[in-house]
Amino acid sequence: MSKIHPSAIIHDGAELAADVEVGPFCVIGEHVSIGSGTRLEAHVVVDGHTQIGSNNRIYSFSSIGCAPQDKKYAGEPTRLVIGDGNTIFQNVTISTGTAQDDGVTMMGDDNWIMAYVHIAHDCKIGSHTIFANNTTLAGHVHIGDWVILGGFTTVHQFCKIAPHAMTAFTAAVAQDVPPFVMAAGNRAVPNGINSEGLKRRGFSSDEITHIKRAYKALYRQGLPFAEACAVIEEQCTTQPELQAFLDFFAQSTRGIIR
Repeated sequence: MSKIHPSAIIHDGAELAADVEVGPFCVIGEHVSIGSGTRLEAHVVVDGHTQIGSNNRIYSFSSIGCAPQDKKYAGEPTRLVIGDGNTIFQNVTISTGTAQDDGVTMMGDDNWIMAYVHIAHDCKIGSHTIFANNTTLAGHVHIGDWVILGGFTTVHQFCKIAPHAMTAFTAAVAQDVPPFVMAAGNRAVPNGINSEGLKRRGFSSDEITHIKRAYKALYRQGLPFAEACAVIEEQCTTQPELQAFLDFFAQSTRGIIR
């Protein structure tokens, strides 16, 4: 049965599953829907055209579904869609989309979003990610599955960070980060392969070795980008895990970190 604190303010138009928990002094807007098992701690604001799935936990002073920080936004009914099993810690802000993109900010499942993170309008977040404290994403950023962003990471608008990539503390990402790659510095540059993360996710020692060789072709052998891609493409015939590199290069719009 729903546990709603009497001090919470919930618009009559909001749709909450029967067992949603809403803590003291929360505010939930008219166009919000919240799925089964989700829990809001004290002082959470959920507004906008926002859909939150099941079994999420959102901690105090977070603002979910807030208006985009974009001067072009004119009050269009853009949306925020959050999946299942996410943990969103204190003072996180997540904006809805804008009409200049597809109008939707999205987050998948099982993400761990730590305190003071900002996820701007039109971002697309995959599943199983970790965003450490004070990570900031500008608008239109795409983050793949299993990405880890170190504390105080900043990501420029329209950048893409591919699955299984990782950034170091205070990384400033201004170009796209390929799969499996660790990025560090301001501006962020490649700093090896996320080997430990790959081990934890079940990649074999042979697969990790293949990924390291592809990384060397891309970053350590002094090859022009087109030649490095050709080397990786040839390796893909017997090492299919490397196809992720080529697929990502085809989608990159800002160029990869070098």
